[in-house]
Amino acid sequence: MPTLMVQGCTSDAGKSTLVAGLCRVFKRRGLSVVPFKPQNMALNSAVTPDGGEIGRAQALQAQAAGVVPSVHMNPVLLKPNTDTGAQVILQGHSIGNLEALDYHSYKPKAAAAVFDSYARLCAEYTYVMVEGAGSPAEINLREGDIANMGFAERADCPVILIADIDKGGVFAHLVGTLALLSESEQARVKGFVINRFRGDIALLQGGLDWLEAYTGKPVLGVLPYLHGLHLDAEDAVPENAAFPERSRREQFRVVVPRLPHISNHTDFEPLRLHPQVDFQYVGHLESIPAADLLILPGSKNVGFDLAWLRSQGWEAAIQRHLRYGGKVIGICGGLQMLGAAIHDPHGMEGEPRSYAGLGLLELETTLNPEKQLNNRRGTLAPPLQKGASAASSGWARLGEDFLHGYEIHCGISTGKALEAPAVYWDGQPDGAISADGLILATYLHGLFDAPEALQALLEWSGLREADTFDINAVREQQLERLADTLETHLNMPVVMALLQAP
Repeated sequence: MPTLMVQGCTSDAGKSTLVAGLCRVFKRRGLSVVPFKPQNMALNSAVTPDGGEIGRAQALQAQAAGVVPSVHMNPVLLKPNTDTGAQVILQGHSIGNLEALDYHSYKPKAAAAVFDSYARLCAEYTYVMVEGAGSPAEINLREGDIANMGFAERADCPVILIADIDKGGVFAHLVGTLALLSESEQARVKGFVINRFRGDIALLQGGLDWLEAYTGKPVLGVLPYLHGLHLDAEDAVPENAAFPERSRREQFRVVVPRLPHISNHTDFEPLRLHPQVDFQYVGHLESIPAADLLILPGSKNVGFDLAWLRSQGWEAAIQRHLRYGGKVIGICGGLQMLGAAIHDPHGMEGEPRSYAGLGLLELETTLNPEKQLNNRRGTLAPPLQKGASAASSGWARLGEDFLHGYEIHCGISTGKALEAPAVYWDGQPDGAISADGLILATYLHGLFDAPEALQALLEWSGLREADTFDINAVREQQLERLADTLETHLNMPVVMALLQAP
């Protein structure tokens, strides 16, 4: 089937962005195109309508292509939970945790899933846009490769190689990567794309001419550095300053700990981009600033990350924050941390054990092998403080089913705190609101995506007259901007010829 693959010289070279942009270009041209990433390693994931789990970047690429996300768009997803191990998601569902060497032995089964999913997509769509992982020049990972050239060789598809000039050494990246490929793999590379260029293109032209003469391969485009381009990150936590030109004075301050195993941090994009919010991640050994709202995010290893929080002084900081009337939100793993205890009888995160939570909500969590994977629609419950009216809460005006999100977790929580839920989805209660109205906890990812929910949660947290902000409209706007850029700066006739498209 007509297939084109984008591979990168390094991680974060722009593979996900280029594939998303090309999917939107093809969609605008009326083509039936689908994104595909054989193997992904990321802690940002999404739940598909068919009840599985894929990388968040592939869900965004599906949006760019105008198609419904499917588990077959990312048949192998690796979710690291230690430095040497990861949970393996195969065609949407977990098959358990594997150490790196064990996964290497498991690769033949993973390869079977990859090519089964690829065949299914080929049967349903006309064109397939494939994204590689990391770099094809990682010599230690070449044997049994299913993520880069191993896939391209077996699928017999052309490859575009992209490199990030903003990192420096772009010609060394491209020539060095090409040199480490086999002869047949080198022939498969049909051209280069240079990403994130800023400056006068005339000053780069001599290098481009040399590169084409030295390699015998064309430069298909030099993409400009798109300031303010905001698309959901595949895995890397974004920089704090989404808009460095904004003044932080008088803004509503939201702080999130950058957990070692933070997951689904795309939950916070609506806050990070909101014009009234000063959003900040706080990492290892960084001081914890004063805030209006503290949020404990999801985690792929709750026990490890909870110990890290304590070592960084977060437990005392949260208690001090609450004493002064500040608000706290816990999402998924953050909900579990806020409870009294977490039990891991099956060793989901290492050795079987139990450990104390922060003790701020009267609930306990037991981790189970069966993962909850569901898309949800619902509404927020009114967390009214004593003496507050429904009208002043900012929540009473909200109707049913304005809230939409998804749950991805292995924990089952029980306890008295859940008698005062934070969310109702599909008619069922979820999460908790503390008796003093200062803490809200839920398993729902995407909590801030709905404009009405974002506005209500900000007002509950203390921001008066919060502006309406629609992250979904922003995503669409950014995809269109990206597609416009590719139409201008990429040699689209050659790209379309490689894809065998009109």
